[in-house]
Amino acid sequence: MPRHIARWDLDKTYLRTDFDTVRDLVRTAFERADEKRTNPGASTLLREMVRAGVSVHILSGSPEQMRRKLEDKLRLDGIQWDSFTLKPNLQNLLRLRFRAMRDQLGYKLPSLVRARRVATPPPPDDPGLRHETLFGDDAEADAFVYSLYGDILAGKVDDDLLAQICTRGRLYPDVTNDLLDDVRHIERGPAVERILIHLERQSPPDEFRVYGARAVPFYNYLQAAFVVHEDGRVPAEAVLRVGVELIVQHRFDGDALARSYFDLARRGHLRGTGVPAVVAAYEQWEPKERLPGAQEIGAMVARLPAYAERARGEYREPEEDKVPDYLKLVERHNRRRD
Repeated sequence: MPRHIARWDLDKTYLRTDFDTVRDLVRTAFERADEKRTNPGASTLLREMVRAGVSVHILSGSPEQMRRKLEDKLRLDGIQWDSFTLKPNLQNLLRLRFRAMRDQLGYKLPSLVRARRVATPPPPDDPGLRHETLFGDDAEADAFVYSLYGDILAGKVDDDLLAQICTRGRLYPDVTNDLLDDVRHIERGPAVERILIHLERQSPPDEFRVYGARAVPFYNYLQAAFVVHEDGRVPAEAVLRVGVELIVQHRFDGDALARSYFDLARRGHLRGTGVPAVVAAYEQWEPKERLPGAQEIGAMVARLPAYAERARGEYREPEEDKVPDYLKLVERHNRRRD
């Protein structure tokens, strides 16, 4: 099978970044790589995805001028990646495209489609659709952009509708034209498997129901690990390793870890099929008494089978989702635009 693709945002998704004020922006710009903080569990999950053979592509709204520090930070975390795209804000400034410096739709959507177009095709002897898992946050328009991208790939958004969305989204004409050209040359199919949205701002999860069951808002990276494990993208041991990080470095206990699963189950995001493998992986950890956080991991594992029953009853199939009203949603995306 062609390699699975994971596309990650950085600020507020992977990194614990504050940029709500000018002072925050300045401080972030001058932080050394070793001063940048990672969201709990994010680096462990990303390393586990790389170890599992997933192709990692980073798409961040941070300016191109921060590339060296951001790459240094990822190297410190032991992360490997296949591509790293940053926002060309200096170029936007020189072209007097001030709106583009803040816009996410006009930056991320064309970048995603272009990356899909130029990606190395699967070998002739191993054809197949390359599926993707997308990671973002609730601070910007990630859920909107990712969902639109997924529906473009799936053929649910035609050129006319996309052109209308771009007009209402106030994309520059040349950006729209390039986007439409790239769309005509991309591999089509239901490629976007999951859209994982880190609730950095603690947005109500129900706000994301408009994007269907494919979109999974999550509070911590153990929840993200449960999802991508159940999707078959990381082994069960990866879930346990993320849990250990949350215990050792962030003082989660077994009950909090288990409730992370239960929260996803009651919201209909899990099938309940991944739990037996997690239980088996824990039982194979020997000797358990020497493992950091083993007691709390054991407490979590003991609760999971019952919660998996809840998951099986609540699960929502993504295939049943309707296409969101992107023309209406893009107006919401533009509310704070200049």
